[in-house]
Amino acid sequence: MPLAQAAVWSGVPSLDRRSADSFLHQVDPELAAVLADEQRRAQVQLSLLASESIPGRAAREAQDATLARRYAEGLPGARLSGGCAHLDAVEELARTRAAALFCAEHVNVQPHSGTQALLAAYQALCRPGDTVLALDPGCGGHSAHGSPASLAGRIYRFVHYGVHRDTERVDMDEVRGLARRERPAVIVAGASAYPRAIDFSAFADIAAAVGGRLLVDMAHIAGLVAAGLHENPVPFADVVVTATHKTLCGPHGGMILCRGDLARAVDRAVFPGVQAGAQLHAVAAKAVCLLQAALPEFAAYQRRVVRNAAMLARAFADSGIRPVTGGTDTHLLVLDLRAQGLSGRQAERALEAAGILCNRQPVPFDPHPPLRSSGIRLGTPVVTSRGMDEPEMREIAAIATTVLRAVEAGRETLAAVAADAAVRVAELAGRFPLPA
Repeated sequence: MPLAQAAVWSGVPSLDRRSADSFLHQVDPELAAVLADEQRRAQVQLSLLASESIPGRAAREAQDATLARRYAEGLPGARLSGGCAHLDAVEELARTRAAALFCAEHVNVQPHSGTQALLAAYQALCRPGDTVLALDPGCGGHSAHGSPASLAGRIYRFVHYGVHRDTERVDMDEVRGLARRERPAVIVAGASAYPRAIDFSAFADIAAAVGGRLLVDMAHIAGLVAAGLHENPVPFADVVVTATHKTLCGPHGGMILCRGDLARAVDRAVFPGVQAGAQLHAVAAKAVCLLQAALPEFAAYQRRVVRNAAMLARAFADSGIRPVTGGTDTHLLVLDLRAQGLSGRQAERALEAAGILCNRQPVPFDPHPPLRSSGIRLGTPVVTSRGMDEPEMREIAAIATTVLRAVEAGRETLAAVAADAAVRVAELAGRFPLPA
């Protein structure tokens, strides 16, 4: 626990009111205390982690329901054990809702994560050793898009495209040239830290021209797609994978959408390809979040998420801290800290001490290795769920900038600045409590 935060939240009651007479506390008081501390921390800190969102109460109830004790291998109507009629009904609800929401011919809702969904998609579309063309993780691509440290990077031959040095946007001429030269089996469009809209139609044309498949990773933007704020990749792609816990505001998990002729290959790649039994309690929560993602209220929320991200980027730019690509079209932004002489690790730790959570992030053409990096990634789903809007984004940027300037100036002033910032963050968080 950062010392600057300890005094701020030590007296805050736990949101879920775990007490000394709760059953969990009686069975495992050590764990109960840790969970209660996490609840208190979340109330007085601000999460700007782009991978986080707050699932709705109904989705949380569905995930905590009786299905948490059930286990089922196989698909609805073809399970490997009996007693699965209700499990089949739950999974069919999730599948049909996802298909309707994203206009997909087939959906598999069983993957435990976005990365497992990606591994299954690779398995369905290509063979070990095949060439896959994807965005360089140093330019915003995900580690599962071919990092040598990832399982996918060991199984397939990845070739990476990048971004223009001047605009920091995807270099489609490079994509086209690499595709013609390498003739990849699969082209991956999508990213985990790219703040601009992606032209899926252009990627589809390139894939078709070289006889490759188009795989889209929309893990970060699925909620924006559902709300009509980003082009839907499903009509252009052979396979689309997503996480369900990011902008889609569901439980931790993954999902695959594909053309009908690839349904069998995708389903077999999920089970028994990369996992066994589905987590049906998570599938139930996915069904709820997919229902809610079709509502006008969800679209209004996503519009605020995007508006807040744009304002946050502008506020940092006004303070002299440069957003990569000059801004954002989505829920996230990446700040380049090279002009401040800071590493992403320094910034991440200092902001955490002040109660602002983010993550270190490479910037395009970063001279430093990923664990040090030269940037940080910020996202607005959680603070938007708390009810914050553009004025609060400017307030957050002002607090964060003060802390980063203190890091830049030296450690002598950092502790005092972080402590003061933690109080300001806690006050702001108190005005916008976590939703029940």
